[in-house]
Amino acid sequence: MKRIGIIVKPESPDAQALLKELVPWLQARGKEPMLDPPTAALAGETASYQKKDLATLADMLVVLGGDGTMLAAARLVEGRPIPILGVNAGGLGFLTAVTREAACTALDRVFSKSFSEEERLMLRVRVMRRGEEVIAAAALNDAVISKGALSHMVQLEISINGQFVTRLRGDGLIVSTPTGSTAYSMAAGGPILNPSVHALILTPICPHTLTNRPIVIPQDVLLEVVLVSKAQGAAATFDGQVGIALQPGDTVEIRASNNKTRLIRFPDHSYYDMLSNKLKWGES
Repeated sequence: MKRIGIIVKPESPDAQALLKELVPWLQARGKEPMLDPPTAALAGETASYQKKDLATLADMLVVLGGDGTMLAAARLVEGRPIPILGVNAGGLGFLTAVTREAACTALDRVFSKSFSEEERLMLRVRVMRRGEEVIAAAALNDAVISKGALSHMVQLEISINGQFVTRLRGDGLIVSTPTGSTAYSMAAGGPILNPSVHALILTPICPHTLTNRPIVIPQDVLLEVVLVSKAQGAAATFDGQVGIALQPGDTVEIRASNNKTRLIRFPDHSYYDMLSNKLKWGES
C-alpha cells in the first residue's frame, strides 16, 4: 500500500495532533499521505487532493476520529473495495479498530500484511414522491424515519417485498444494519447483531402501541415505509448525517447495498472483545 488517504475529525485536538505525527511517519517509510485541502492545512502541508479523489486514488483510508467520521468515510468510498483503518480520536468508537497510541504499530502491521478485512453490510435508500425519486443515499449504520420538532407522532405503513407488515404510530422507525445495531437502534431497545449476521433490524422509536417490537428480517428484501400521517415535519436521515424532509405519502425504500464497507481488523482483537470493552461488560 503506497497511497494512504487520511480523513480527520477536524474539531478533535487528539486527531489533529496525531495527524501531525502521522504525515512525516508515513513519508519516512516511502508512503504518500493523501490529504484534502482542510486536512493539509491542519498538518501544515501544501500538497492536497479533493476529498472525492481519495476514494478513487488511495490504496487505503486512515480515519482519525470517532464513529461519525468513520460513517462519512464509508459513504465516501462506497462502490470501491478500499480498506479503512479507524483510529479512535472520538468517543466510544465502535467502528474504530485501534487507539491513538497504537496507530503507528497498527499501520506497520497493515504494511506487513498482518491484518484481515471485515466486510460490513451497507444500505441503499431512496425516497419516492409521487412516483419520482427525490433523494438516494447510502448508509453504514441506519436509515431513520422520524417525527419533526413538534410533538406529533408519525404514522408509518411498513411493507416487506410488497407484503403489508404493520402500521406504526410513534416517534419513528430505525432500520439498522448489524453495524448500526450498537448505535441508535441499541439506544431505542433494539438487539445487538454480530456484523457477520446477514440481516436488518427494524426498531420502533417510542411506539404508541406497546406490541410494536423490534424485528430482525433477512437482508435480501425490499423494505418500503410509507408516511401515512398528514402532520408536517417528518424526516428521513441516513447515518444521522444526511437527510430530507418528508411529505405525506412519501415512500422510503430501503434495501441492502451491493457494496460493502471493508474495515481493517487484527486477529488478536475480536468483535466480542470490542463489545466487552466498549459496553464494560463484566465490570462490577
